[in-house]
Amino acid sequence: MSDETPRTVHCIKLGREAEALPKPPLKGEVGQKIFENISKEGWRMWLEHSKMLVNEFRLDLMSEQGQKIWFTEMEKYFWGDGSELPKEFVPTDEQKD
Repeated sequence: MSDETPRTVHCIKLGREAEALPKPPLKGEVGQKIFENISKEGWRMWLEHSKMLVNEFRLDLMSEQGQKIWFTEMEKYFWGDGSELPKEFVPTDEQKD
């Protein structure tokens, strides 16, 4: 067991110091920007939000258009006004049986 303290970052999503990601989650500049500014918890929050976007917008992340939308929403989620929920989206705990 290592007695090293985990690396921390000032997470721009959480607005506080938090445990950092162990490595950039994506390749290139975007991955490095996330690695330096987003915590593990902040990234986990994005992945959960991202799943909803993929399902609601039926994004094909293998397509260039799907990736463009995903990256645009990620940019808004972390550095913009926030990623929007589709108008039709109802959280599962609010859905009627």
